[in-house]
Amino acid sequence: MEWIYIVLSFPAGILLGAFFFQGLWWTVNKLTATRNQALLFVVSFLLRMGVVLAGFYGLLLLGVPHLLVALAGFFASRVWYIWTFKPKEPAGIAWDGSRGRGKN
Repeated sequence: MEWIYIVLSFPAGILLGAFFFQGLWWTVNKLTATRNQALLFVVSFLLRMGVVLAGFYGLLLLGVPHLLVALAGFFASRVWYIWTFKPKEPAGIAWDGSRGRGKN
């Protein structure tokens, strides 16, 4: 029966990752609209880290295998967020630095 709880640690890690990276996405989008950017960044970071570390600590109390599986879920959500929100090529500037003129 213990293995069920270990398996359930993976979605818990995904939820922790989703909270962390969605909070990071929200923070980055709000930075341009706020007057005190440093305060927003620091408060957001502390809130996100506090929630995620508390969640991982709670999973660690269940055992190291729970923590490791949750970390795998956390990194899976990280990969998903990077894949989903990867930057598009800016208009007029090619990734090779040629500013859209092609290779010389």
